[in-house]
Amino acid sequence: MPLLNPGACMRRREFLGVLGGAVAAWPVGAWGQQPATPVIGFLNTASPIPFSNFVAAFQRGLKEAGYVEGQNVAIEYRWAESQLERLPALANDLVRWPVSVIVTSGAKESALAAKAATSSIPILFIAGDAIKDGLVATLNRPGGNLTGVNLFTNVLSAKRLEILRELIPNAGLIAVLADRNSREADAQLRELQVAARIIGQQIFVALAGGEAEFENAFNSISQKKAAALLVAGSPFFTSRRDAIVALAARYAVPAIYEWREFTEVGGLISYGTNLPDSYRQLGFYTGRIIKGERPADLPVLQPTRFELAVNNKTARALGLTVPPSLLARADEVIE
Repeated sequence: MPLLNPGACMRRREFLGVLGGAVAAWPVGAWGQQPATPVIGFLNTASPIPFSNFVAAFQRGLKEAGYVEGQNVAIEYRWAESQLERLPALANDLVRWPVSVIVTSGAKESALAAKAATSSIPILFIAGDAIKDGLVATLNRPGGNLTGVNLFTNVLSAKRLEILRELIPNAGLIAVLADRNSREADAQLRELQVAARIIGQQIFVALAGGEAEFENAFNSISQKKAAALLVAGSPFFTSRRDAIVALAARYAVPAIYEWREFTEVGGLISYGTNLPDSYRQLGFYTGRIIKGERPADLPVLQPTRFELAVNNKTARALGLTVPPSLLARADEVIE
C-alpha cells in the first residue's frame, strides 16, 4: 500500500502509540472486548521515520496475504526510540490492547520483550540469529508462539571483512564501528576477531552508544590512521545511516556497511540480505497467522541471496578504483 506521506504517517502512529499507552492504564472494561478487525502490534527498537521504507515493505507483504491497513486490519505501532529499557512496557501495552499478533523488529531485544510479555499471542520477528538469540529452538520447527525471518547478521561480518580487504588489499589497520548498546555487538566482534586472526588482519574497535558519540568514534579512527572501516550491524546505526555515511565521507575513510540502504545515501559498499524484502516476507507471514496458521508450524524464513552494492561515485570521491572482480559480482553499482 503506497504511503502518501511516510513521515506524516509515522508521526500520526507515534501519537496513537502515546495515546495507546495512556489507554492501556485504564481498567480492561474501559475498552471492552477485542475488536472484530484484527489488530497487529508492531514493536521496533528504533525510530519511525528512518524505518518508513521497511514499514511500507511490511505493508506490501500484508497486502499480498489479503490485508490492507485501515481496511480489514489495524496496526498499533510502538517505537522504543533506541531506548531499549522501554521495550518491556511497550510489549506489555500491546498485550493489554489486546492485539492479534505482535511483529517485532530492530534489535533482538524487541522480540525478547514480546516473548517475556506473552506465551499465547503469536509473535513474529526479524532476527540476526534466532537460535543464538534464544527465540526458537530450531528454524524448521520453531514450536511455541514465535517464528519469523533470520538474517544471519553475525556470520556475515567475516564476509564483509573479506570484501573490505579485497577493496583495500594493503590495509594495515581496519577499524570497526560497533554499537555500544547492542547485545549483538559482542557476537559480531567475536566473529570479526576470529576472521581477522585467520587472515592476519589488525583491527581496531571504536564504540558509539549514541549519535553524540559518532564524532569521537570517527576521530579515534582517524587518529589510529585506519585504512578502512567496517560498520557493524545495528538497528540504531541503520536509523542514523545518513549521519554515519556523512562522517565517513568527511573523514575520507572507505567503509563497508550491512545494508544497501547505506549505499543509497552515499555509503561506499554494502553486503547483506535485502532488508525490505525480509520485511515484506514478515508481512506475508503475519497475514498467514491472522488467517489461522500457528507460528509453531511455520519455519523461520532464511535468506537465500545476499546483495553486494557498490557506490562508484563515492569510490571516485575517495580516489579509489573498485577492483573489476568486485564490480562483476555487484548486484547494484551506483554511478
